[in-house]
Amino acid sequence: MSEPESHPNAAVIGRTIPYERFLDCVHCGLCTSACPTYVETGDENDSPRGRIYLMRSVVDGQIDLTDKVKGHLDLCLDCRSCESACPSGVQYGRLIEPFRVEMHELSTAAPTPVETTLPASSGPDWFHRWIMYGLFPNRERMARALIPARWMQRLKLDRLAQAAGLTRLLPERLRRMQEQLPPLGKRLPQLPSFLPAKGERRARIGLFLGCVADAMFRQVHWATARVLQENGCDVVIPGDQGCCGAIHYHSGASDPAVELIRQNYEAFSDDSLDAIIVNVAGCGAMLKDYTHILKEVATDSDLDPAKFVSRVKDVSEFLAELGPRAPEGPINATVAYQDACHLQHAQQIREQPRHLLLMIPGITLQPIAEAELCCGAAGSYNLTQPDMADSLGQRKVSELMKVRPDLIVTGNAGCSLQLQAQLTKAGHSVPVLHPMELLDLSYRNAPLNELT
Repeated sequence: MSEPESHPNAAVIGRTIPYERFLDCVHCGLCTSACPTYVETGDENDSPRGRIYLMRSVVDGQIDLTDKVKGHLDLCLDCRSCESACPSGVQYGRLIEPFRVEMHELSTAAPTPVETTLPASSGPDWFHRWIMYGLFPNRERMARALIPARWMQRLKLDRLAQAAGLTRLLPERLRRMQEQLPPLGKRLPQLPSFLPAKGERRARIGLFLGCVADAMFRQVHWATARVLQENGCDVVIPGDQGCCGAIHYHSGASDPAVELIRQNYEAFSDDSLDAIIVNVAGCGAMLKDYTHILKEVATDSDLDPAKFVSRVKDVSEFLAELGPRAPEGPINATVAYQDACHLQHAQQIREQPRHLLLMIPGITLQPIAEAELCCGAAGSYNLTQPDMADSLGQRKVSELMKVRPDLIVTGNAGCSLQLQAQLTKAGHSVPVLHPMELLDLSYRNAPLNELT
């Protein structure tokens, strides 16, 4: 089929997307049962094939990009579960992500005659400008912003404020940020630039820190580094690395995302590194997509990130390939493992984390129903789409609690925040941990209450 005739929308929306990608979808509907938003709403426009039809119709000039159309596209979590379910190999992420980038570019550009179909309400608001783009991607700013939160938790002033209803006075998205704060504990020191391998040296790796993950879950970075050391890895932590860029790119802001791609490319340019290790599923998926992203939004870029991308590994993926040394410390606990979407769908990593957990003496791993469905975190989605995020979070917690776990384990910082908040709302006190935290405890033969 040839490309559509020119139309005002087609001139600006979807111009970077090869038209053949739309045609890959044969509308069989096998993706619908795997799509969290369709499962919740039953609306075909909230399904992957429905959204592909909407995007293609905008490109073809058959419909305008109205608020209603944009709403269906914005409701997508970009969890990529449809890619796992699709028998035709539709690259849904390579459709929705560049399409959102172009919607964002239109919303922030000066109006021209061809842009009159863009909803007037579009454009970055204060929350995106100051919080999502100004605060979250900068780990030092995040660390400073969390200082008063740490003191409030230590003095239990946060509970007092919630009990008195004071937090309801905050704007909704700031209130949700406060509700989703994990127990912060004592702030750990920054990781050094180098940590040596223990025993025979088997690899030299670079450790990616990210932004929010380092500010809120630095203990996971320390645990990851120690596990890698135990497995014979020299650990290099470049100080000039930055945010992976997912916060910007997934909300349509491509220019700052490209700058962060360049920053990380240069930070991990050391040719002696055997791998670039990531312990956050969302960051890992973004880093592995750098080549695709530059082709879509920075066609004039002089970067060739192919070598960088080839070295990016989730920590569970890397350890499985390396051959992990068996931990010996027992942890007697029933564990429910929550598959992060950007691990199981975007990176196709499912069994490796489970195998690592089952290496720990005493661990009983319980499977859960609907493991393929998103928990509703999806980066900042639980802040920008609160109703759907809560519905999916409650659905996930319900399935997790059916197996009566002592611990819930997940490989993504966003999932951890979402699950902890939803568990608290439901009145449960089950800890949510990262696989590396449990492995680290077992290698050190330390007690579980060190974490819980």
